[in-house]
Amino acid sequence: MKKSKIIIVTIIIGLILTQGSVFAQFNKIQNKPKYDLATWHFGFILATNTMFFNVKTNPEFQTIKYIDSPDIFGDSLYLYGVTPQPTYGFTIGIVANLRVSKYVDLRFVPSLAFGERYITYSIYRYQDNIPTLVDIKKNLTSTCVLFPLHFKYKSARANNFRAYVLGGINYSIDLASQSNNNDNEGGEILLKLYRNDLLFDIGVGTDFYTPFFKFGVELKMSYGINNLLKSEGNIYTNGIDHLNSKMFQLAFTFE
Repeated sequence: MKKSKIIIVTIIIGLILTQGSVFAQFNKIQNKPKYDLATWHFGFILATNTMFFNVKTNPEFQTIKYIDSPDIFGDSLYLYGVTPQPTYGFTIGIVANLRVSKYVDLRFVPSLAFGERYITYSIYRYQDNIPTLVDIKKNLTSTCVLFPLHFKYKSARANNFRAYVLGGINYSIDLASQSNNNDNEGGEILLKLYRNDLLFDIGVGTDFYTPFFKFGVELKMSYGINNLLKSEGNIYTNGIDHLNSKMFQLAFTFE
């Protein structure tokens, strides 16, 4: 992460965590004042997500010559570039929250996330020694069952407001994975992702106490550590050394 991005994230977290002192200047009647004293409480989340990839290419991948490919024809082919493209999806899940201490909770949020990602391959196709740059787009649809386990560190409550930061691990199972499918459709080469992944999560959020429930807004980033791409010895997989998952999520919690 660039230095400027680190500074921006630090400023945002600092502003969120200091909001409590501002709101504390105004005396209001607290909604559900004993809510956080319960050992357990439950709820659900609705979220929008952005799934994308972090691509690490193989050294000198542009120098590898390919004779042919089922979905692109030419005397010879050279991979020039690999560009991932994110798309929007959505997530639903349930919340189980365990009170560990006054300012620390342990949260388990099993969820179902739907999304789609694209990878654009720029390929030089040589036909009769004449090069042509063509773009081939591959889409990868994912339906992931997520099992995140987070520690949530909360600020002091200020009237009906509380800020927090969270971090933890997230185990993912992609139900749409085709890693066990050895066939390709209609001569087109499919990109195949492995089913299982492990991610690290980090996020910030705010809780608002209403007379009836606690409403939260949460921003979270997830970084996968597993190489998801199944290598099948073709122009689309040979050029990639690692393909790691990343996901940004804006969630609304109701507890």
